[in-house]
Amino acid sequence: MLPLLLLALCQTPVDERLDRAEAELKSLRQQLADSRTEHQRERETDLARWLALLDESRATSESGSSPEKLSWGGYGEFHYNDLEGPGGAQLDIHRFVVYLGYTFSESIQLHSEVELEHGFLQDDKGELSIEQLYVDFNLCPTATLQAGRLLAPLGIVNQRHEPPTFNGVERPSVERVVLPSTWYQDGIGLVGDACPSARYQLMLTNGLDGTGFSAVNGIRGGRQKAQPSANEPAISGRFDLHPLDFFDVEATDQSLRLGCSAYYGGLDNGNKGSDPSVDADLTILSVDAEYSFQRLDLRAVAAVERIGGARELSTVTTDSIASEITGWYVEAAWHWMPETWRDGPRGWHDAIAFVRYDAIDTQRDLPNGLPADPTGDRNEWTLGLGLYPLPNLVLKADYQLRDDEAASAPRNQLNVGLGWSF
Repeated sequence: MLPLLLLALCQTPVDERLDRAEAELKSLRQQLADSRTEHQRERETDLARWLALLDESRATSESGSSPEKLSWGGYGEFHYNDLEGPGGAQLDIHRFVVYLGYTFSESIQLHSEVELEHGFLQDDKGELSIEQLYVDFNLCPTATLQAGRLLAPLGIVNQRHEPPTFNGVERPSVERVVLPSTWYQDGIGLVGDACPSARYQLMLTNGLDGTGFSAVNGIRGGRQKAQPSANEPAISGRFDLHPLDFFDVEATDQSLRLGCSAYYGGLDNGNKGSDPSVDADLTILSVDAEYSFQRLDLRAVAAVERIGGARELSTVTTDSIASEITGWYVEAAWHWMPETWRDGPRGWHDAIAFVRYDAIDTQRDLPNGLPADPTGDRNEWTLGLGLYPLPNLVLKADYQLRDDEAASAPRNQLNVGLGWSF
C-alpha cells in the first residue's frame, strides 16, 4: 500500500500535492480542536455535577441532618438490696437508660429515652421499653406543643427520676405505688411559662386499664406499656409556682417551689384495643413542695385517688379494689460535708444525710361488703446517706423500717446503690 502511495505522489504535480497536504493539515487541526472541546465539555459536566452534590450536602446540613444536631445522654443505677430474713439479699442492675435527642430546627426538637431494667430480658423478667419519645414544637416563648410518649405530670419523681436527683436507693414508696413512676402516656401536651415564676403542663393521653389495679399495689398495674388503647382517654396537668421570686430573696440563700397536679380518665382500656368492658374511672389530686435553705432541703408529696366503679373492678379482678387510695411523704435532708473535703483535684462535691416518712393506704375506703387487705395500709421510715464525688455521680446507702396493719410486720430492708446521669 505504501509503495503505491509513494508512486501516486511522485506522479502528481508539486502544486497539487501541496494543496492536498494543506487541506489534510487543516482537517487534522479541526479534529484536534473538536477533540479538545469535547473533552472540555466532559470536564465542565463533571464539575457541575460535583458542585450540585456540594450544594445538596450544604442544604441538608442546614436543614438539620448534621451530627451537631444530635444530643445524647443517659442514666443508670446499680443496687444491692438486703431484705431482712433468709433469701433476701440480691444484686440488681436496676435500670440503664439511654437518651437521644435531635434538633430539627430552632423550634422543633425530638426527645427519647430507652430503658433496660434488671439487666436482661427473659420470659416475663426484665423489661426493655421506650419511656419517652416525643417532639417539641415551640409555638412561642411561653408555649410548646408536645406529641408522642410523655411522662405523666404527677408528683416530683416521675418527671425527675435520674438517681442523683432524689435521696435514697429506691424511689419514695408513695411515688412508686400511689403515683407509680415511671408512668408514661401517649398523646399530646402543652407546656410553658405562665410567667417567669410559674409553669404549666396540660396533657390529653391514653387512660389506664382498670383491670390491672390491685388491693396492695393500687393503680400501678393499670399502666399501659405496649400499644395502649385510647378508648377512654385521660386529661392531666400540673402547675408550679416559685413564690419567693416575687420577693427580694437571694437565689443562693433559699428557694421554694409549690406544685399541684390532677388527673382524670376512664379505665375501660386494654392493650392493642382489647378493652375489658368495665364502667370505671379514676380521679387523682396531688400537691407537692420543695424548699431549700442553706444546707437544709425539705420535700413533701400528698395524693388522693378516687376510683369510680371500684366494685365492678373488684368483681373482674377478684381483689378488693378500693374506692379511695391515699399516700403522702415528707423528707428532710442535710448537706453535711465539710468544706475541706472539697479541696484538691479529687475533692468531693457533696454529702447528704436524710430521713423520709412514707404513709400509704391502698385500702382507704372500700365498697360495702368487700374485705380489706391489712397490708395495704402501711408506713415506712427511710434513713440514709448520699455521697457525691461529682454532681452527676452518687453513692447511696439507706435502711428502711416498715410497718403495716397486718398481724405480722413486713420485713425491713438495707439498700446500697450507685447512680449516675450524663
